[in-house]
Amino acid sequence: MQELGRRIAGLLRPGDLVLLTGELGAGKTTLTRGLGEGLGVRGAVTSPTFVIARVHPSLGDGPPLVHVDAYRLGGGLDEMEDLDLDVSLPESVVVVEWGDGKVEELSDDRLHVVIGRAVGHEEVLDDVREVALRGVGARWAQAGPELARLSAGA
Repeated sequence: MQELGRRIAGLLRPGDLVLLTGELGAGKTTLTRGLGEGLGVRGAVTSPTFVIARVHPSLGDGPPLVHVDAYRLGGGLDEMEDLDLDVSLPESVVVVEWGDGKVEELSDDRLHVVIGRAVGHEEVLDDVREVALRGVGARWAQAGPELARLSAGA
């Protein structure tokens, strides 16, 4: 997952919103760690579950990474307003774990990453992941083939 995050980071630019979906332990934070490495940001990327959001400044000229965990937030965007994500979004890459149904209003353009554990012969293959990447909006309209290639290589 971390390597996939590094590869996805090559597509990201300031203003991008990335929503991560997957069950507990699917690899959302590990993927975000790879995004941070690929973007060249400062600080260890760890789960922001208890602090809700962490900002990782860029070590170079790239965008900062804002890593949000919306797991404990029940309300939609109203509950997220205190985080000022709309202020951070234009110059940052904002990654929201558990963000489906909560932060889509932040941007018409967003990348959805759905991570699932592979299943084979009635058992869950814990070390194998299936990843689907889906871009929404004009920003991602031309990226379909690249997203499909990244998904296939996950």
